[in-house]
Amino acid sequence: MNDILEGLNDEQRRAATIIDGPILILAGAGSGKTKTITSRLAYLLSIGIDPANTLTLTFTNKAANEMRERALSLIDEMLYPPLLCTFHKFGLLFLKFNIDRINRNNNFVVIDGDDKKRIIKNLGSELPIALVANEISKYKNSLISPQTAIEKAHLPNYKIIANLYKEYEEYIVKNNLVDFDDLLALTYKILDDNEDICLRTSQRYRYIMIDEYQDTNELQYKLLKKLCSTHQNLCVVGDDDQSIYGWRGANIKNILEFPNEFKDTAVIKLEKNYRSTNQILKIANNLIEHNRGRLGKKLESVNGDGKDITFLESDNETTEANIIANRITKLINSGISANKIAVLYRINALSRSIEEGLNRAGIPYKMVGGIKFYERAEIKDLISYLRIIANPHDDFSFRRVINRPKRGIGKVTIDKISKAAYENKSSIFQFLSKNLVEAEKLCSKKSFVEIKKFIRNLKKLKKSLNDSTYDFIDVLEETFHIKEYYQKLPDSMDKVANIDEFYGMFRDYMLTNPEASIDDFLNEISLQSDQDQIDNQSISVMNIHASKGLEFEYLFVIGLEEGFFPITGEGSDIEEERRLGYVAITRAKKELTLSCVGSRFYKGRRAHLNKSRFLTECGVCKGSLTLEKTTVFKKGDLVKHKIFGMGRVLEVNKIKREFKLKINFGGTRRDILASFVEKI
Repeated sequence: MNDILEGLNDEQRRAATIIDGPILILAGAGSGKTKTITSRLAYLLSIGIDPANTLTLTFTNKAANEMRERALSLIDEMLYPPLLCTFHKFGLLFLKFNIDRINRNNNFVVIDGDDKKRIIKNLGSELPIALVANEISKYKNSLISPQTAIEKAHLPNYKIIANLYKEYEEYIVKNNLVDFDDLLALTYKILDDNEDICLRTSQRYRYIMIDEYQDTNELQYKLLKKLCSTHQNLCVVGDDDQSIYGWRGANIKNILEFPNEFKDTAVIKLEKNYRSTNQILKIANNLIEHNRGRLGKKLESVNGDGKDITFLESDNETTEANIIANRITKLINSGISANKIAVLYRINALSRSIEEGLNRAGIPYKMVGGIKFYERAEIKDLISYLRIIANPHDDFSFRRVINRPKRGIGKVTIDKISKAAYENKSSIFQFLSKNLVEAEKLCSKKSFVEIKKFIRNLKKLKKSLNDSTYDFIDVLEETFHIKEYYQKLPDSMDKVANIDEFYGMFRDYMLTNPEASIDDFLNEISLQSDQDQIDNQSISVMNIHASKGLEFEYLFVIGLEEGFFPITGEGSDIEEERRLGYVAITRAKKELTLSCVGSRFYKGRRAHLNKSRFLTECGVCKGSLTLEKTTVFKKGDLVKHKIFGMGRVLEVNKIKREFKLKINFGGTRRDILASFVEKI
């Protein structure tokens, strides 16, 4: 037990050794959050808590794998490890055992966002596919059924989307598919509708820990309430100052109001920072203190002083990119590893200029957030082959690969066969296997020969699984010659290399998981994320959202201009923008450069820009607008609103946790919530 707690500071030790009751660990950037939560898990197991009674959830596979390894390294061998995984992996495991409660089979296949868009496209949507997919996701995360969506839709476009949602649901249920949103939405539905399962699940997981709690959405919060229905042993770890995913549903109120939602919550603040220097933390603290919606903490560096912050002001984006590229070149020439250097930006469009600068300087870089490995066409084909072997009735995957590699089976033929299968109330595979005479009438002689061969080969592949799952991938290649097909296409070298990588990954997975099925492999790779793909041979270039959870010794943040960072205007949230700034700054370990320009070429025209208010707020440079670091308003205060401009506070009233202000804006009096104005 002493080994487990060794090296923890007082607050980390306190967080790790509280056993019962709700706990909120406010873990500042670089404060040893992972060490604390893994030590707590190891501590629970060391005092005799059954691993099967613990559940630790996080958001990425990378974080889950790291935490699992670190926790298990602290404790002796055990018969079985504790469950430590992502929210969606937990949903996947739960549904495997309980999806029968909603009359579904547990041999379902998880589809990703790209699959989802293809299905929607095939439904004949005239609206943008991304819009429809996003709205369907919102419906599911809000637990709104297709029928309810149709009933509540009033605007024409939303009526169309609601009906597409209904068709989409019918399709995925018919093909026994589950999308990412279903992994949590269906899990919650089953827990909510079945009290026996809810009680049994809650009684099993009596010690629950949640990482990155500030990123949870409303559905995840409701799910956690179900899991804690028989106890209050919920430990959440997070940082309200790093809540940056409001745009995709994260609700900062989950962490801000946790002490009110769970009685007698122990609140522990981890404020000692083991990552950055005093200079970096000073400007991070200065910036975030301007936010009013926070619980409040102040980071202190364990590392001491370092270099002063570099403020780079250039005429335009080309000059900015050249200067940064030159500085990176000097760092690399001095012996600094490329993987210790990163360039961050708020808006993706800003990557163009920095990429051109890096290319001119011959600096290798990795774009985090580019085309993902599993979204490349050749990899999607391979995954579809695996899916129809695992589930021959998966019409979506069947349609994708029936003519890839090319077999001379045209879209018209495929549509005829699909329609006939639908009329026969069977899958395409089932229809072709049992109705060859009828199928022959629907296509040319050549196409029919190829279709028969394709069905025969699929059956052969299915049987080969009985011999060896590990060797299956070789049989797949020998049967369909997929690499040979891609060698004849443009960019063949990259495509074949990607196929080889996939084959190697499949073999490695089956080698390390000898009892695993193809279903297990498919469900595992569907849970991958951007950050799982970062390599160590180049510098990293990414937007700030992608940098969350990462750290770099040498960091450049570009685009610190009003309108670019922070993004301003209708729909923007200045406090979340400021949290993004805080996240960006605290990625830096040794040296930090903040950069702005006088003008940028953006959306077809050159725009002349003002320096970001964040540069003034964090103390890097002086500006005309200085905001006070306070949440308290009083009569007479001068404030600024993004629409109404400057005004004088006439009256202050408190409503629950918020202030309501009566403000005189140049003779017009308005009642405005305090969180929408800034004190000047």
